[in-house]
Amino acid sequence: MSKLNFNIHIADNQHFNGRLSDQFSISEAEKARRFHLQLDGYQPTPLHNLTHLAKEFGVKNILVKDEAYRFDLNAFKMLGGVYAIARLLCDEYKMDIDGFNFETFKTQIKTKMTFATATDGNHGRGVAWAANQLGQNAVVYMPKGAADERVNNIRALGAECIVTDMNYDDTVRLAIKTADEHGWKVVQDTAWEGYTEIPTWIMQGYSTLAVEAVEQMVELGLDKPTHVFLQAGVGAMAGGVLGYLAEYCGPGQLRSVVVEPNQADCIYRSGIAETGDMVNVDGDLATIMVGLACGEPNPLGWEVLKNCATQFVSCEDRVAAFGMRVLGNPLSGDPAVISGESGAVGLGLLAAVEYSREKESLKEHLALNKDSVVLVINTEGDTDPVHYREVVWQGKHATI
Repeated sequence: MSKLNFNIHIADNQHFNGRLSDQFSISEAEKARRFHLQLDGYQPTPLHNLTHLAKEFGVKNILVKDEAYRFDLNAFKMLGGVYAIARLLCDEYKMDIDGFNFETFKTQIKTKMTFATATDGNHGRGVAWAANQLGQNAVVYMPKGAADERVNNIRALGAECIVTDMNYDDTVRLAIKTADEHGWKVVQDTAWEGYTEIPTWIMQGYSTLAVEAVEQMVELGLDKPTHVFLQAGVGAMAGGVLGYLAEYCGPGQLRSVVVEPNQADCIYRSGIAETGDMVNVDGDLATIMVGLACGEPNPLGWEVLKNCATQFVSCEDRVAAFGMRVLGNPLSGDPAVISGESGAVGLGLLAAVEYSREKESLKEHLALNKDSVVLVINTEGDTDPVHYREVVWQGKHATI
């Protein structure tokens, strides 16, 4: 295969100290998992073992946690939204989350609450789904350029969906302002001063996918991961999952690589800042990885990433497009994985490194070798089917 050029920047985390989080721990992750287990229709999403691709790339294992199968919602986000809404309702009505029951709640509680959120699509769909399941109302705001498919999926769940003429971070501010004016509850996966409890629950909900992945690796008789590639928007999923995995594997034993689009790389820029303070990115945040098009880090997620992430990566859109094609067109014997733009960037980075003209130095920098067990998260399927086909069928954002 031809050697390729990609715009990839890898920075070691100079702030790493290995400090584990009490909020995003094994015990909190298992608590969220117990809640998810009682959801009607719950089942773990697949963990694909790409044995032939691993051999091609010269590593021991490549494992893909495939969130495209999550509750027919094509993305992982509902894990956080439904857990946070249930926790919020338990607080409101003095109920115990460990005994929470959807049908009992709908029977006993007749007053409807309205939940508001801003989203690129997947988080809003998860909040709309949770509100629908609990007989509540949802109002979802989306940034400019939102794909019709994502808007329609949210509206199909009974939520009101409003597309703004703003970028993601300004849309978040609009949702907060409007919710405050109407007395709605904001369910957002980022935090700010005075708003930390709900995003904490959301991040804890996300960790269920990591609990599942570890259980599946044990069932398959596989070693603990040596590497995990985690994509970041605000850093909520990355922080929630890394909190669990760092405790499970040991923070010094796991190489955790946080990947972002270079048009919205607020976590990367925070990581290279000497102070360790969060750095915001403004502008249109124009990337095909719309689920990662966020310019302001979640301070809760950043704390985990600053303490326990090994490296931060900023890369161009072609890396995600490459990952979509590699996953969708597997080597003989490996399963095909339908992965959207934000879902594919972890595997895309692995593939871009393998076929880069700077392969040897990049693999050395990431400590990838024959003993590496690499876990990547396919956070979404083809949530924008039209663009998925443009990339995978028609070669949009080509590597050559």
